[in-house]
Amino acid sequence: MSYVISNFELMLSAFRLTLELFVLSAVVSLVFGTLLAAARVGPVPVLARAGAVYVTLVRNTPLLVVFIFVFVVMPQLEMNIDSFMAKGVLALSVYTSAFVCEAMRSGINSVPLGQAEASRAIGLTFTQSMGLVVLPQALRAVVPPLASVLIALIKNTSVGAAFGLAEATFRMKGFTNDNTSERPLIFLTFAIGYIVLVEIVSAGAILLERRWRVAR
Repeated sequence: MSYVISNFELMLSAFRLTLELFVLSAVVSLVFGTLLAAARVGPVPVLARAGAVYVTLVRNTPLLVVFIFVFVVMPQLEMNIDSFMAKGVLALSVYTSAFVCEAMRSGINSVPLGQAEASRAIGLTFTQSMGLVVLPQALRAVVPPLASVLIALIKNTSVGAAFGLAEATFRMKGFTNDNTSERPLIFLTFAIGYIVLVEIVSAGAILLERRWRVAR
């Protein structure tokens, strides 16, 4: 127990990096995934097909392969990014955006077609109709699946440990190698840290669901 207490600040620092990875990747994924979903249901066939191809390729590619492409292949193609954090955010965002896209697309498809048709009938463009009419209603329906995607993103940040990102899993591996006698306690401490992060996302999703349910 003394080893965990003496290194507690370092553990908090590792989880702070995990949280930064999560927040940055979540923001990029939500924005890009929503744009992908709009493209997939939009009136431009080329964009719809491009979005479908992107989602199919990324969803069927292991996250580890995406990380290898960003950290190993891109520098060889002279597309190097100096910051390890930026590389991690890019890899996680590329992967997570595909799942956000499908969650948002399911929400968009749940909105009655008459809503979009009525908005177009009063002169709104496709972009205005999506932003003002369809997406606000779709968001209410996709809170649970989006929460699941974000929870998966929290756990997926651990892949960055294999590429030198000093997040929680990276530190956990170092601690267990340095002090084998306290491995169970170290594992338990880091597991609790991940559980806390997941529960925060879950609580936020539940709060949004309740608030929007009342708003109806």
